[in-house]
Amino acid sequence: MPYHLRLILSLTFAILMLSAPRLEAQEAGRFAIPETNEGLAGDGPIRRYDWFRNLWQSRRSNWSKQVKKDQNAVVFLGDSITQGWGDNMGGSFGDMKVANRGISGDTTRGMLLRLKEDVLSLNPKAVVMLMGTNDLEEKAEPETIAANVKLIIAALKKHDGEMPIILCKVFPSSAKKSRPADKIKKINQLYEQVAHGDPHVIVLETWLPFADENGDAKAEEFPDLLHPNKQGYAKWAAALTPIFATLGYVETEADPFEPEPGFESLYNGKDLTGWMFKANPERKGKKINIAWPIFEEDIVFDGKTESVDGRYQAVGDRIVVTTPAEGRRIQQMWTKREFPNDFVLKLEFRATPNADSGVFLRAPQLQCRDYSLAGPYKELKNYKPQDWNELVVEVTGNTARCTCNGEVLEEAFKLPDTGPIGLEGDRGQMEYRRIRVKETK
Repeated sequence: MPYHLRLILSLTFAILMLSAPRLEAQEAGRFAIPETNEGLAGDGPIRRYDWFRNLWQSRRSNWSKQVKKDQNAVVFLGDSITQGWGDNMGGSFGDMKVANRGISGDTTRGMLLRLKEDVLSLNPKAVVMLMGTNDLEEKAEPETIAANVKLIIAALKKHDGEMPIILCKVFPSSAKKSRPADKIKKINQLYEQVAHGDPHVIVLETWLPFADENGDAKAEEFPDLLHPNKQGYAKWAAALTPIFATLGYVETEADPFEPEPGFESLYNGKDLTGWMFKANPERKGKKINIAWPIFEEDIVFDGKTESVDGRYQAVGDRIVVTTPAEGRRIQQMWTKREFPNDFVLKLEFRATPNADSGVFLRAPQLQCRDYSLAGPYKELKNYKPQDWNELVVEVTGNTARCTCNGEVLEEAFKLPDTGPIGLEGDRGQMEYRRIRVKETK
C-alpha cells in the first residue's frame, strides 16, 4: 500500500478513536435527566436522586437499541409497578407483542419528557398507562398529575389519532407510603375527566379491585403496600385481557362451541343480524346525569358488524358492549324476535372490573355485572371476576329462574307475557358469547 494511503488510514483511525468517547458521551447525554426544570414540558416533580439518574439513563439507553425490534408493540408506560412486571409482562398476554417502558421511581412529568424517544419512536399498536403514584410521594397535587397525563395523551393522539390508549386508574397504596387513599381517589376522578368523550381512551378500573374497605392496598396482593406480587399482577392482567381481546390482540382463535340439541344461537358469530336499537322517543325531555341516546325509529343491524355508534360490536365469537367514552352511557340492544313461549336462555358473559350491564327478559332487566364489585349479587361463591361465567334463565309462564354458574340469582323473576331479549350497556365493557335459546312449550 502506498505511503500516503497508509497515512490517511492511520489518521482516520486515530480520529475515530479520539471521537468515539465523545460520541458515546453525547449518546448517553441524550438519555440523561435534565439538570434543571427550566423550559421542560409539564409541571410537578422530576426526580434527580443518584440511583434514579443512573436507572433512568441506563434503561433508556438500552431501549434505544431496541427501537427497530419493538416497532408496533403494545407499549406499557409507567414506573416501578410496570418495570417489575418484566420485559414480556410476565408472559400474561401470549403472543401479543409488548414493550415494557416502565422506570422505577418515575413521575408523570418524567414520562412526558421521555415519551417521544421511549414510546412514540416505536409507533405503538396501543399504549397502556399506569402512572401517578410517585408524584404523590413527591408532594404533587392530583391536579398537577392529571395535567401531565392530559399532555401525554395529547402527544399520543397527535402521533396517531386512532391508537387505543388504556388509562389504568392508579392502584391503591397507603398513607404510610405517602400515598393516601383520598389523593389517589381524586387522581382517578380527574383521569376520568381527562378521558371523557374520547372513544380512543379507555379508562380501566384498576383501583377498586385492589382496594380494601379503607381504600388502601391489600397486603396479600401488595406486600409492601405499593408493589403488586404475582397475585396482584395476575389480577391486573385479567383486567386488561378483555380489552385486548376486543381490540383483536389476544384470543383470536375460533370458538369450537356448538349449541346443544334443541338450542338455536341468537348470534351468528359474524355480525349483529337479528338485533336492533328500538325507538325510544318517550325519553325526550327526561333529564338524568347519565348519557342515554334517543332514537326516533328502530335501527336494525342485519349484516352490520357494529351498532351505528360502535357501542355494540360483533368480535369473533362474542358480542361486545364496549366501554363508553362518557364513562357511563345507558343503551339497550334487542332481538327483533319476541319470545311468548316458555324457553331456556343460556349465555356466557365476561366483565371488566366494576362493569355494569344487564340482560332483558321480555323487557324486565336481570342485572348482569361484575358481581363481586358492582353487585347486586356480591356473595356469589362461584362467580369468576374477569373470566367467563354462565347465565342460565328458565322461563315458565310469567316467571324466570335465573342462575349464574349454578347459583341462584332470582328464584321467581316476574316477566310479562311476551317480549324480546336484550343486552344493556352502562359502565365498563361486557362481553356475551354462546347466546342460545330453546323454546320448551
